[in-house]
Amino acid sequence: MIESVDEHVVRRLGQWEDPDDRIPDERVSTEDLLALFDAQAQSRHLDLAARWLQSQGQGFYTIGSAGHESNAAVAMALRPTDPALLHYRSGGFFAARAAQVPGSAPVADVLASLVAAVRDPISGGRHKVFGSHDLSIIPQTSTIGSHLPRAVGLAFSLDRTHALGLPCPWPEDAVVVCSFGDASANHSTSVGALNSAGWCAHQGVPLPLLMVCEDNGIGISTRTPGGWTARALSSLPGLDYAQVDGDDPEAALLATRELAGRVRASRRPAVLHLRTVRFMGHAGSDAELAYRTRTEILAEYDRDPLLATARALVARGALTPAAALDRYESARGRVMALAETMIGAERLDSPERVMAPIAYPLVATRTPIPRDLALEESTGRPLTLAQTINATLAEVMTERPATTVFGEDVAVKGGVYGVTRGLRKAFGSARVFDTLLDEQTILGTALGAALAGLLPIPEIQYLAYLHNAEDQLRGEAATLAFFSDGQYRNGMVVRIAGLAYQRGFGGHFHNDNSIAVLRDIPGLVLAVPSHPADVPELLGTCVALAHDEGRVCVLLEPIALYHTRDLHEDGDQGWLAGADAIGAATSAGHAFGRARLHGDGRDLLIVTFGNGLPMSLRVARRLAGEGIGATVLDLRWLAPLPVHDLTRTAAEFERVLVVDETRHSGGVSEAVLGVLHDAGHPGSIARVNSHDSFIPLGPAAGAVLLDEDSIADAARQTMRRSRTAPR
Repeated sequence: MIESVDEHVVRRLGQWEDPDDRIPDERVSTEDLLALFDAQAQSRHLDLAARWLQSQGQGFYTIGSAGHESNAAVAMALRPTDPALLHYRSGGFFAARAAQVPGSAPVADVLASLVAAVRDPISGGRHKVFGSHDLSIIPQTSTIGSHLPRAVGLAFSLDRTHALGLPCPWPEDAVVVCSFGDASANHSTSVGALNSAGWCAHQGVPLPLLMVCEDNGIGISTRTPGGWTARALSSLPGLDYAQVDGDDPEAALLATRELAGRVRASRRPAVLHLRTVRFMGHAGSDAELAYRTRTEILAEYDRDPLLATARALVARGALTPAAALDRYESARGRVMALAETMIGAERLDSPERVMAPIAYPLVATRTPIPRDLALEESTGRPLTLAQTINATLAEVMTERPATTVFGEDVAVKGGVYGVTRGLRKAFGSARVFDTLLDEQTILGTALGAALAGLLPIPEIQYLAYLHNAEDQLRGEAATLAFFSDGQYRNGMVVRIAGLAYQRGFGGHFHNDNSIAVLRDIPGLVLAVPSHPADVPELLGTCVALAHDEGRVCVLLEPIALYHTRDLHEDGDQGWLAGADAIGAATSAGHAFGRARLHGDGRDLLIVTFGNGLPMSLRVARRLAGEGIGATVLDLRWLAPLPVHDLTRTAAEFERVLVVDETRHSGGVSEAVLGVLHDAGHPGSIARVNSHDSFIPLGPAAGAVLLDEDSIADAARQTMRRSRTAPR
């Protein structure tokens, strides 16, 4: 039987046998060492309380900070106005920062989070996180370093926001701090963030970021090779590097103070390699003896940062061992007294309460459904889809000075398809800029920019490229409001060039019709403009949602329609829109959740979106020649679906055909049919899709993509079906 780390601390302090005869470092005050010890003791007893609460059936999280409490020194080297994005073993940091802000209640806050109580002041009972709006700690649930791109983006944006003269939540000389483990340092997201930080530093771009790797030498049960972390982190170009042992409190306080000060003054990123230990296993269910020997576990007890701080205080004569034990036990008493009050705490008990921070805004449904916008209704220079997006972006950037546009090739080149052409010249390099080729960095920049007070509109060059970084939207962007109970939000509009029908050009990576991941993210808004006349409303609405509600929005732009001009015949200019409506539409922001009708046929309703819209309109004309009157409903919004407009329009038709250019399995049509079924549609409902295939290069693409002949055949077959129930 191995004594617990708590028993070890009590025994060692009660039977002090190894006095430290080192000469105290006068650069570290006794007051700082006492504050460090108190933060470490508080964190240690919160870990013990987490296990006790679990044993009572009241606690739901047991990943602790025991052994990592030296990270309290990092908080003490910073200010409570320095934004922090923390590793999940950051109890010491949280305690030390709270001590810097009068009126804080860190013990009660952490305990409430452990028991998923509604009173938890950061997440409202949704998750155990280290977070606090008052302490500038932005909550993270990441265990693999996926918060690091956001940290880089925030550091990148701080100085930029101030330079633009825009309001920023943090001071002009603020430093961003983020922490992660040695195992997580190997994750591609962390490696990408470290690379992008070095990329900025190499070019002299201000990036006040302190990245703290808390190295305990093991990831759950997988050991980190000896020397690997130091070799990897110290060799990063452009990044200052310092290493310190967590069981040397004076050195830790000095190293963190020096490095944080250097980052603040130079506005350059740095890495602190903080060597720690891990006590009590990975989490409550982790049986450490299954993969570590008794000797190894006991050897790490000698590196306990809490005992090391006590030793330094005893060496100074500031505490006796008995006084240190009393201080430790006093912390236990305070923590456990509050832990007992958490028994039976109120918890979230309804879908509405759980989902409140990410609930979609209300949709105005009393007004008539919007109908088609013909070219002749507008005046001014006719614009293509790409030109309308460009003009709308220019209008948005003029109206909202905090708007920034960035991504790969968007600045000097103006985008692969010219969609952002001229914006850099018009608005300057501080607001329109190119990034390195890394989608995680692009989205992480947006995540940080939004926190810094900017309104980011990043571009992902192709939909297929998003899949390299989709967790930045799912696990970081969309969850922030959820896990902070709406106290932190990162409103943005992500522009993605996507979908297919580029006549076989580019193959899979340039023709991607897989959008299931975007529709599966709670709270995310997904819009697809097909006709140029829809762009001002849809993009303008997304901008309003991002700015006013902190909503994460995605504008999926059909590449094949970017430069389309005609609809039915060459020269008819049926796929253009007048430039005069852009300003009014972008200011209105009223199109959320509204579909659009095209045509007035009464025999068949065709429900579609994206490239399906022009194809369906052409098929509708063909069907009209056969005596079949079809109306086309453009969904425009795919997340959430425009349920009200869809159901009330479908109710007027005996037959409905869903035309879906995405895949048969996992495509949009499945959800549309589900909505109509749930609404009790009494008539015939059918769908036609592209095949369940990646899209090949060249003419073979046509073999798997939905085409107009398939749509027409499906429409005729639907018309032959008899009504399934009386209307």
